[in-house]
Parts: sequence; structure tokens; C-alpha cells
Amino acid sequence: MTERTLAEKHEQLQRILGKMKSVAVAFSAGVDSTVLLKVAVDVLGAGNVTAVTGRSPSLAPAELDQARDLTASIGVEHVVVDTREFDNPEYCRNPANRCYLCKSALYDQMKRLIEKRGIDFVVAGTNADDLSDYRPGIDAGRDFGVRAPVAEAGLDKKDLRDLARQLGLSVHDKPASPCLASRIPYGEAITPEKLRAVEAAETYLHELGIRECRVRHHDTVARIEVPGEFIPLLAEAENAARVDRYLRSLGYQYVALDLRGFRSGSLNEVLAIDTRAGEPKGTRRAGAT
Repeated sequence: MTERTLAEKHEQLQRILGKMKSVAVAFSAGVDSTVLLKVAVDVLGAGNVTAVTGRSPSLAPAELDQARDLTASIGVEHVVVDTREFDNPEYCRNPANRCYLCKSALYDQMKRLIEKRGIDFVVAGTNADDLSDYRPGIDAGRDFGVRAPVAEAGLDKKDLRDLARQLGLSVHDKPASPCLASRIPYGEAITPEKLRAVEAAETYLHELGIRECRVRHHDTVARIEVPGEFIPLLAEAENAARVDRYLRSLGYQYVALDLRGFRSGSLNEVLAIDTRAGEPKGTRRAGAT
């Protein structure tokens, strides 16, 4: 089979959206959902598109601010809904299918919204690469009837960054930024206080010029992941002392630099995915998130 060009995939995405008439886009301000939102507006017109962002302690305030800025620049209505997943004790226990519970809370709110407003579809920015990753949220989308036009058009992560650049979107080189809860190992309870500590720690590293990083919250230990080229920077005595001092001020007793470097979804490395019948919703497929 001949590999389709980016232009052909873009056209396919436009055709898919063109048949939908009106959509509510699950909008996180990441590359995937921003491309989907922009193409939806181009095809359907701003009056037939609504961007919806879920607000909770697991969303960094800076991400919500960027979502507002992006929707304003694209010229589309932006609705912020409180997903309230922290009201669910099962979510707070942080099981392996946590993302299923979180996305279910968002999609439940979005389904209520489209029914109230007469919008035809809920759509999400799931891309073709996501389909082979460990993505419990995809299961939630299927259960709530959410469409994934980007994946349906065959656009992968690289395609989306290239298309974002062509469309003039400022997020084309934005590092992936999954929710703050992804920094806490499965089985360790999620609390707003832990998420605030993670957010503050990562913001501090961003201010040192490290755009892509993760601070993994292991109870009293903060495990820092940065790209390999930044490991010497943080290992330098003065910088190490500064980072250690700041993160200890956030409540951590120990600050560790992971010598394996930045790895998206590193907490999934310890997961043993059970693919047998009877598994919890959202625990299929191994991979990274």
C-alpha cells in the first residue's frame, strides 16, 4: 500500500469533519486537540464548533490559561467544565485505569452539553499512534460514543506537528504535557496537595530552561526526569543544591535525578497489563502514555 501524504491525510480529516455538521472538541491545548479544533473551525465554521476543557486539580493552571489563549486566537467558543473526578473515591485511589475514570468524567459532562445545545458529536484528538499505546481514555471514548477524526484520518504524532506548523499554530513544538496525576505511581493515592507540589517542582525546572521534564512523586521522594543533555546541568553542584533546596521546601525529603533520563510514561514500566476477560475498563493494551 502506498503511504499517504500529509496533504491527503489532512483532506481526509476535512472530509470526516465535514460530515459531522457540529462538534464539541475535547480540548487540552496540546498539539493533537489544537489541530483538530483548528481544522474543525476551518471546515464547519466557528459557529458549529465548541471547545471544551475539563478543569480539575490535575490540570495545571498554565495549561488552562493556554487553552483560553488558543481558543481566542482561533476564534471559537471555549467552555470550561468542572469534571469533579476527585469526588470519585476510586479515582483518588489511583488504579491502573485511572485515565478511564478521568476521561469518563469529562465525556459525561460533554455528552450533557451536546444534548442541551443540540450539538451532533463529541470529538477527541486521539491520533493513530495512540491506538497502539496504553490509553485507557480511549476505552472511555468508545463507551461514550466519542469520535476520533484524527486517528480515523490516519494522522500520527509527527503528522500533527507538521500540520500544526503548516497551519501556523503556536503549539507545533509544544512538548507533551499529560495531566499532573500521571506523575503519581499507580496505587498511591492522588491528592490536590501532591499535584500542587508536582506542578511547582516542574515549573521551577521550566524556569531553568528545561522545557520537557517530569517530576515523579514517590511519597517523600521526588524523582526528576529530564532529557539526557540536561542531566549534567542538574548534576552540577550549585544547580543540584538549588533544585534540592527548592523541592525540599515543597515537602519532599529526598530529591533524585533519574540517570535514565526523560521517558514519557515511565510509571507504566511497572504495570503488568492483564488482557484476560474480566479486566477493569481501560486496562487493555500495553505501551506508554
